[in-house]
Amino acid sequence: MYTVILVTLKPLAVRVPAEVEKEIREIVKEEKLDKATVVRNLLEIGIAEWRKQTALDFLQKRKVTFAKAAEMAKLSLWEFADLVKQHNVEWVGLAPEEVEKEFGEASAAKCK
Repeated sequence: MYTVILVTLKPLAVRVPAEVEKEIREIVKEEKLDKATVVRNLLEIGIAEWRKQTALDFLQKRKVTFAKAAEMAKLSLWEFADLVKQHNVEWVGLAPEEVEKEFGEASAAKCK
């Protein structure tokens, strides 16, 4: 059995500095891919990193719960916990009832 996934690609025009375009050409040569594929891959990597950094920042500033930050980063709770540890993010400074709420939300997210 085969699964076919159709992806709709939208055109995007962007101007980049000469140095960025030079680096893209180097990646095209190294990866042996076309320029559009390389740019798409770099955008996906950049967006994923932006999501992680934003989630870490929001968590550290206590703007979101741990579970919500993991969701923002599009990571599992365990993957996000590893990311938090790698970046030495301080996020627990909560009252006991807030800690209880965090555990409840994390457990509910895990059950989904």
